[in-house]
Amino acid sequence: MSLVKNSLFPRAGFRRRIASWLYDALIAIAVYMTAGAASFLIISLLVHFGAFDLLGYEHLSDTITNTYWLLLPNELWKLGWVAFFFIWFWSKSGQTLGMKAWRLRVQNQDGSLITKKTAIKRLLPTLFGFGNFAVLVDRKNKLSLQDRLTGTEVVLLTLEANRGRL
Repeated sequence: MSLVKNSLFPRAGFRRRIASWLYDALIAIAVYMTAGAASFLIISLLVHFGAFDLLGYEHLSDTITNTYWLLLPNELWKLGWVAFFFIWFWSKSGQTLGMKAWRLRVQNQDGSLITKKTAIKRLLPTLFGFGNFAVLVDRKNKLSLQDRLTGTEVVLLTLEANRGRL
C-alpha cells in the first residue's frame, strides 16, 4: 500500500535520521543531567530544612537511590523534562536541535505541524531510535515506526526552508 505524499519536501532517509537522533540523544542526556542536578538541589534543601534526614545513609545520593519514594519521583522528574524537550520542539517548529542541524522536520503528512498530543504519541516508538530502522525496510515510503503509528513523516528541508528560528 503506497501512502499519499502531500509534502513539498522529500522524506528523510535512514542516515540523516540516525545522525539527527545522535545529536538529540546528546542533548537529551544534558537535559536529563540538568534536571537531575535541579532535583538533587531540591532534595538537598529539603534535608537541610529538616523535611527528612538521610535515613541512615551517609550520602544524599545513597538516600535517593535506596529510597523508592525519592527515587521514583526523581526519575520521573528527569524523564519528564526529556519528554518535554521533544514534545515542545516537535510541536513548536517540527524540529529539535539535532533535526535542525540535519535539515529535518517532523510534520503531519499534509505538511502541517504536529500537535502536542501527536508528539506525545511519537515519544515511545522514537525511544532509542529503533523505530527508524523501519525506513531501511520501507525504502519506497521512507516511514519509520513512529511515523506510521502517528500519521506523520520526517522530511528533508532545503537550505532555504531550514533557515530561521527554532
